[in-house]
Amino acid sequence: MERKSLDQPDETRKFEGLGWADIVTVGGKAVARGHFQPGWRWSVNVKPIAGTELCEVSHLIYCLEGTMRVTMKDGSVHEVTKGDAVAVPPGHDAEVIGHDACVMVDFGEIGEYALRHL
Repeated sequence: MERKSLDQPDETRKFEGLGWADIVTVGGKAVARGHFQPGWRWSVNVKPIAGTELCEVSHLIYCLEGTMRVTMKDGSVHEVTKGDAVAVPPGHDAEVIGHDACVMVDFGEIGEYALRHL
């Protein structure tokens, strides 16, 4: 058995303002707890790091706090809020809506999320 706490992450990845992700690796898989402040938007705060037009990461998330709007490449729009478990495929933008921070735990393919690729 392997156990780690997101309160003592292996790594913290800062976004380009308004948030960060605490990451642990357990069982060979990355697990992240993302903290997204009001006003955070992937296309503003992570796109410069990722270097892609849209987020190309597959997420499997559980929302602990707040609300996030996800806009898919096909134009469909979905809201994720406290208590939701959601699978988000690659090809999306996302933004915090409302005045509260959004906190999510991500069990998806996030090992490379918010890593600068040169």
